[in-house]
Amino acid sequence: MRLSTVILPVQRWHAGGREKWQHAEALGFHAAYTYDHLSWRVPFRDGPWFGAIPTLTAAAAATSRLRLGTLVTSPNFRHPVTLAKELISLDDVSGGRVTLGIGAGGNGFDATALGQEPWTPRERADRFGEFLPLLDRLLTEGAVSHEGTHYSAVEARNVPGCVQRPRLPFAVAATGPRGLRLAARHGQAWVTTGDPKLFEDGTPEQSDEALRGQAEKLEKACADVGRDPRELDRILLTGFTPDRSRPLESVDAFVDFAGRQRDLGFTELVIHWPIADTPFAADQQVFERIATEALAQLDA
Repeated sequence: MRLSTVILPVQRWHAGGREKWQHAEALGFHAAYTYDHLSWRVPFRDGPWFGAIPTLTAAAAATSRLRLGTLVTSPNFRHPVTLAKELISLDDVSGGRVTLGIGAGGNGFDATALGQEPWTPRERADRFGEFLPLLDRLLTEGAVSHEGTHYSAVEARNVPGCVQRPRLPFAVAATGPRGLRLAARHGQAWVTTGDPKLFEDGTPEQSDEALRGQAEKLEKACADVGRDPRELDRILLTGFTPDRSRPLESVDAFVDFAGRQRDLGFTELVIHWPIADTPFAADQQVFERIATEALAQLDA
């Protein structure tokens, strides 16, 4: 099992932002991700919030070993042609250390920031179903033309392509049947946050059962497209299950939590870098002990 962190883009780069990414590398995290939004929910809605791709580009220049990525990008305010160009550039700057977390998006602030009406769940799924295969082509082919229902490309050129071959890895966030089929067909990893219906009133046991059910659906989707499910890493972005932040209260609590998730087949856990006075508040010293000690205890 690997342990990663997600660093929200809320701090000016020259006022502690750069040091945070460098510290994540020094702590030994497998990867550091950031959210890809134009703005996010309360309490972050009216505070600082920086762009994901420029932040990751700066982080690539400030680190040397840490993998970097988004959790997650969505079609809400992006187009496959321009995103592909940015990702190829980021992969180049980082020396091939980028993972693209990507999903269908939601109905939050990003859904209307460009002046559009919020997409229905069906429309989000339709767009994602077109967006992801086109992005796959744009990152692997030298020139791409495509005329779709939602997205088009006319001789879009992406030379020299990604440093990582045939392209940088996709970590596809999905729980529904259409999204899971996309993960099975195009993903190198699958991402989930658990079952949101259980967040308020569910129990950890119910959450684990829901995660087990999601994993079984992923395996069925892989079987449907002729893919070995063992080829996909399984990533749990923590903090959104009924456990909330309790696994970060102590090293022992985290080891117990991580052991349950390992038994469910997860290969990577992602924990939020602590931010005071938010749902992601946690003791920094405990967080750092988890980063440096927990996996060794889990394997003991």
